[in-house]
Amino acid sequence: MPGFFSWIAGFFTKATPAVTPQGQLHDSEETIQAPPPSENTRSLRVLLEENLFCWLLDAAPSKLYATTSPANPMLEELDSRLKNNKMRELPRQPMTLPMLIQALSDESGDRKKLSRIILEDPALTDQLLHVANSPYFRTGEHTIESVDQAVFVLGMDGIRKVIAAALVRPMIAPRNSREALFSKRTWRWGLTCARATEFIAMLDGADASAHFTVGLLPALSYITLHRELHKIWKEQHADSEPDTALIYEALTRYQWSTSRLIAHEWGLPTRYRAFLRQAERPEPGQHLTALTDGILLGSREVLRHANQRNLPEEDLQKALHLTPDQLRQARTILKAALSESAGA
Repeated sequence: MPGFFSWIAGFFTKATPAVTPQGQLHDSEETIQAPPPSENTRSLRVLLEENLFCWLLDAAPSKLYATTSPANPMLEELDSRLKNNKMRELPRQPMTLPMLIQALSDESGDRKKLSRIILEDPALTDQLLHVANSPYFRTGEHTIESVDQAVFVLGMDGIRKVIAAALVRPMIAPRNSREALFSKRTWRWGLTCARATEFIAMLDGADASAHFTVGLLPALSYITLHRELHKIWKEQHADSEPDTALIYEALTRYQWSTSRLIAHEWGLPTRYRAFLRQAERPEPGQHLTALTDGILLGSREVLRHANQRNLPEEDLQKALHLTPDQLRQARTILKAALSESAGA
């Protein structure tokens, strides 16, 4: 199952390149796979993926594995919509996004111009102030009361992250009681993964704010797929809901492709989409990217804070490319934000 955690099985067992009779290597997709993962690597996947989805979907493990045919017509329709760009629930590009990207890319850092763009969108202004004062972004005890103040206090790098979260947050907000818990937990997971991705990118000397934005896309892909599948189901089963196993299969099968489609449709910079490709299909011998590390660390900390089964400390350290001190720093940041937001 090509989910966000599918790389774990290959982390300890590398694939062996296939060789043609002429001695030429096949493409990476045609490699002979290494022996089946050991029980230890399988358990890592279970600890992460299974327990994350049990929490997100508020379901027992047995509910995730009810029989779902690979040729399920609901999944086939979902696959067709993705491939033909006919997703009805795909979030539309925010109207101000192109102008915001241009303003944020301006090396002169014109704060007044950026403030004007934000203020022209009242909904974005409200969301930005809400997000800027949340535990994930607050930089002090004083409340940020205006856009100008937010830009000044947070700086250009800080405001980039707040804008990204402010644009995505309304799209993940629940539309009805059925998806209330799922959307709330998905947003919490997405923010935590984005913060972890940002921190690790900063350690790597990479673009931290760009990685933060990309780190939000997996959560947006989950809510998009959840809604699309429910829409497909309702077209044929008006009086019932898709079962948990079908939702789980859809989310894990199409999460990467949906993340990439959102990035493409929103016209995000090429490097953002490159981060997704590198995380989805890492080069042989390449250490994990900031995004894969961030998803792993963010998922583990969210589950830990929610008192769910999660990844043991020694396995977490083994899977990440962080030093023990860097891991402690990252966990301190995430734990503080999770604790404060729980009581907010």
